[in-house]
Amino acid sequence: MAQFDVHRNKGPLKASIPFVVLVQSALFDRYRRRLVVPLVLRSVLPGQMATVGSRMNPLFQVDGLAVVLHPLDMVSVALDQLGEPVGSLVEKGQAIADALDELLTRSCG
Repeated sequence: MAQFDVHRNKGPLKASIPFVVLVQSALFDRYRRRLVVPLVLRSVLPGQMATVGSRMNPLFQVDGLAVVLHPLDMVSVALDQLGEPVGSLVEKGQAIADALDELLTRSCG
């Protein structure tokens, strides 16, 4: 398991959130949980969601599906609750880190 690996969502919202991306640093691999960010189907988001494609909500292709990173719904899950790995967004790691930065440090107000 590596940072920015994409896993299938095993939870009840898997129809609209088919995947999650692991964002936790490998420094914490010995811990029993993983911090993940949902990857929401673009098609289920409101048509006027202005932040899709922005720094906060980058758009990715995973398994042929257009998905949007949704950091506001970031969650910690137990290892046994992570679905099977389906790929990696390591090449998009900076965009994911930027989204988390936007959420945690840039959005003042």
